[in-house]
Amino acid sequence: MLTRADLEAREAATLAPWATLSRDSRGRTYPEAESATRTAFQKDRDRVLHTTAFRRLEAKTQVFLNAAGQGDHYRTRLTHTLEVQQVARSVALSLGLNETLAETVALAHDLGHPPFGHAGERVLNGLMAGHGGFDHNAQACRIVTRLEDRYPDFPGLNLTLDTLDGLNKHERAGIGMPSLEAQVVDAADALAYTAHDLDDGLRSGLIVPGQLAGLSLWDELRGRTGLSGEVERDRRTLHRELLGWLLMDLTRASDAAIAASGVRSPGEVRALPARVVTYSAPVYAQLREMKGFLRENLYRHWQVERQVEQATRVTEGLFRAFVARPSMLPPRPRARAEACGLERAVCDHIAGMTDRYALETWRSVAASA
Repeated sequence: MLTRADLEAREAATLAPWATLSRDSRGRTYPEAESATRTAFQKDRDRVLHTTAFRRLEAKTQVFLNAAGQGDHYRTRLTHTLEVQQVARSVALSLGLNETLAETVALAHDLGHPPFGHAGERVLNGLMAGHGGFDHNAQACRIVTRLEDRYPDFPGLNLTLDTLDGLNKHERAGIGMPSLEAQVVDAADALAYTAHDLDDGLRSGLIVPGQLAGLSLWDELRGRTGLSGEVERDRRTLHRELLGWLLMDLTRASDAAIAASGVRSPGEVRALPARVVTYSAPVYAQLREMKGFLRENLYRHWQVERQVEQATRVTEGLFRAFVARPSMLPPRPRARAEACGLERAVCDHIAGMTDRYALETWRSVAASA
């Protein structure tokens, strides 16, 4: 049986000098004994996987509303998270980084997303304008440090400070540059949603191949791929080729940038003036062009905008109803209101809902009005 010490020694012997080692973890907010057979980052990963917030991602919007009649084959926030995990783990392994830390940050990075995706986030941020706002990255940190209630000795999950640092997208003054593992997750996030949102857009028919002609990434992708002329088979082929191409470019460009930076330790990474996990300049430009296309032609498609309007009505309606009548809140958020304020407690409650639960709750609340 391998002990934690064995696993830590294996990391030290096999990972790159600039990787974050489990044995050098900065510890936890609340001191506790580490596992005898898992590294600190493996323990973090397992804690994230067993959260209620992680399970709820199964029924939260990526692009298409997760509700009856909307289709079962489109990505949800959970499948997006798993695709980010896969990309992050692959890149981290190729670069000699701590794949478990990268995997953990990837699994936790979207825990704070509310129902209805970015539409729900925009609405909650507006409603909370006078109460600290709402941001899904900050909410992910709030979930793992406060809201998950699984342990009697501390709030949240008591994750290592290294994992928490990977989730902290803002307020980095005094912290320095994110670890290379956290940088990998950010890049993997962008890679995954660009590839799978394009795939879902084509699957849904809201985007057709003719619209994509002239986009540099699409034209090069078609040139790399032998197509059969059968629409579904070609869509799958293109998605598979796109993932492989972007993964390879990200890995090669990052490897070269890390070497050119001259870093020899995680501490030197934090002192860098800019991120070094990156794409090549041509691919970065192609990705930016594709993201702009998706923003205008998929995320703002009239059928998606109808879902955004529905999400806006439901989210606003629930928030105003709960603030006006806190007695409609379940016991736990009602009790939390005494500690953090009514608006924040209502926001936490709504942000934790799945799409389906939010829709069902709104129907119930509206019927009782």
